[in-house]
Amino acid sequence: MKNVYILIGNIGLLCYSITMRFTSTRNKVDTVGFSQAVLDCMPADGGYYVPADTEDLRRWILYTDENTTFASIAGALTSAFIKDEFSPIICETIATKAFPFEPVVRQLDDTYFMLELFHGPTGYHRDFGISYLVACLETMLQMRDSTAVFLSVTRAELGSVLAHELRDKKRIKAVVVYPKGTVHGMQESDYIWNGGNIYPVEIEGSEADCHAFVRSIFSDHDFVAANRLTVANTANIGRLLPQAFFYPFAFSRLKNKTAGDIYYALAPGNYSNIVAGLYSWQFALPLNGFLTPATDALTVDTMGNCVLLDSVVPLNKRQSADPTDPSNLERLEDVFSANKLMMRNFIYPVKLTDDMADSAAKELFMKYHIYADRHTARAYAAAKANDAMIKEDTGAVVVVARDHPSLSADYIRHTLGEAPEMPENINAVLRPVLLNRPTIKTVQELRNIISGINN
Repeated sequence: MKNVYILIGNIGLLCYSITMRFTSTRNKVDTVGFSQAVLDCMPADGGYYVPADTEDLRRWILYTDENTTFASIAGALTSAFIKDEFSPIICETIATKAFPFEPVVRQLDDTYFMLELFHGPTGYHRDFGISYLVACLETMLQMRDSTAVFLSVTRAELGSVLAHELRDKKRIKAVVVYPKGTVHGMQESDYIWNGGNIYPVEIEGSEADCHAFVRSIFSDHDFVAANRLTVANTANIGRLLPQAFFYPFAFSRLKNKTAGDIYYALAPGNYSNIVAGLYSWQFALPLNGFLTPATDALTVDTMGNCVLLDSVVPLNKRQSADPTDPSNLERLEDVFSANKLMMRNFIYPVKLTDDMADSAAKELFMKYHIYADRHTARAYAAAKANDAMIKEDTGAVVVVARDHPSLSADYIRHTLGEAPEMPENINAVLRPVLLNRPTIKTVQELRNIISGINN
């Protein structure tokens, strides 16, 4: 190992002797560096990349406070991830470029806080992960004098976020696959044929057909390597890891406001925020657990204990990880592989009804004047279901609000009778776009588009 100097804003440099490598969830023998894990994002064995080891950053965490910026936290943790490849100054530069915006932590009362992740340029929580991934990737490619192409299936927002983050980038392009008629939030100058970095492709088919097209291409490892393809979703560890920055940031705002345990209440989504939070815990961040709505896969047994139903299927009997629609459950298993019983003390799934979620949304509005979308309401409902445990520990709960509430105006209006206004930057993301270009019908047509971009 070698010494690493972690820069924390204007606090100074802290020295650690650390190293981090990455390994597959299905192969613990071979390890790779951060750059390879990001560029070659899908391990050949069919798993997902995960940190091979973790380090104790407790001393660094104690230096953060409410004046520590999100970019400084991101720069410090980036140094921990990739110090063998980039200097601390380059890591700080990556973080500064990625995060001219930051989350907001709002105190609701003595127990409840809210971590708002919708203060990026498009109002989606994806702004944070994609901005960081693009900043890292652009730096890696510049150092290698190379290029890369994101290949993604999208619901409207992913393409819009990618378009925003790739403007003026020199080494990254993206091919984004949509069902016909669902392109949103792009400008004429974003398109590759107009000198931009995005090639939106519409297919004659459903979203499932889009996933099948892209999945087929990623199964051809030679084609992927030849065209330097990667993904912009959380299958890519470079997209997942920046979500681990949320928790040290929230802690820096809470550390002088609570002396009890800290729980995070959040919607499960594709489980990436839970996994990222557990990575923060492995770095020695004070963290007592996650309160989350139960799903078919992450649920409770008859005794009320957390169970992960996918765990009953051995890894070697599973299909390869999906590069188009990751679930991150396999990464969650990986965190607790050494001690599966420990999962019961960190994750508290709650079986919720729609009425429970709606009641939680109404309570957030009546008590705190918070407009909550369905995901935020369900997260708050899961926290309220664990109220006795929280009060016993004199704990604090951070409710994670992912996307701007105006994006769920229909649900909020139905639940509350009114809804928040939509800012213009978010309205632009939802604006439909007519491409006026031919649709495609076959995987070969998509392969031809990708090959044409690289020639």
